[in-house]
Amino acid sequence: MSKPLPQTRDAYRYFRDITTRWMDNDVYAHVNNVVYYSWFDTVVNAWLLERKVLDFAQSPTVGLVVETGCSYFSSIAFPDIVRAGLRVTRLGTSSVRYEVGLFANDNEEASAQGHFIHVYVDRVTRRPLPLPEDLRYALESILVAP
Repeated sequence: MSKPLPQTRDAYRYFRDITTRWMDNDVYAHVNNVVYYSWFDTVVNAWLLERKVLDFAQSPTVGLVVETGCSYFSSIAFPDIVRAGLRVTRLGTSSVRYEVGLFANDNEEASAQGHFIHVYVDRVTRRPLPLPEDLRYALESILVAP
């Protein structure tokens, strides 16, 4: 399997700035890999909240992460500003593949890019449910060909 190439900003449909913190750096003087996953989660959930398509405390449907992955291309370190790009590349009946590009400062190529696959389930039974209509409509607005 060949390593993917870094994407450019124009491949993403939504952006959110994230400020790095001193504590994000590890002993190698760059952001630790676990922080990247937290940024993925931040950009996806911020987008969902801004679109008002899920109420995390009350919604009968919740998204559970069933798969994640990340490719790293160049280091990010405090005090960089991360510009997180978001897109959707697959919409299923009950699942969605979110892809995130992390851009350090004003760089045009991603320093890292990854994905989350969420399966939307009933909050109580944890059984898959079709994506709610308003969520599907919102997701379609950031859908791109894989």
